[in-house]
Amino acid sequence: MRIRLTAGETVLDATLDDNATARDFASLLPLTLRMNDLFKREKYAHLPRPLAAGGEPRSSYEIGDIVYWSPGPDIAIFYDHDGQSIPDPGITVLGQIGSGAEALKQYEGTVDLTIEAVG
Repeated sequence: MRIRLTAGETVLDATLDDNATARDFASLLPLTLRMNDLFKREKYAHLPRPLAAGGEPRSSYEIGDIVYWSPGPDIAIFYDHDGQSIPDPGITVLGQIGSGAEALKQYEGTVDLTIEAVG
């Protein structure tokens, strides 16, 4: 599924993975979240409810990854890489931004982000 993320003037296109966790996330769309900054590498926000299990948890990430962290329950979008790994229980990748995730660096602190299905 293709999605669009909009923060201020920044518009990013992404694709969700085909796993149960990503499909459950898609059922929440459209969604507007107040995203906070964490470690100058990611924007994150609390989701309105936990998502279904089904994606493979991992401790690494790539710039542009859209991920779910179950203890939050939080969504995070990585815009930079600091070489650190993610602690247990790890993250589940929901999808990837095609290009331009680094543009989220410009929003220091919090930013409202709208996520919607495309097509």
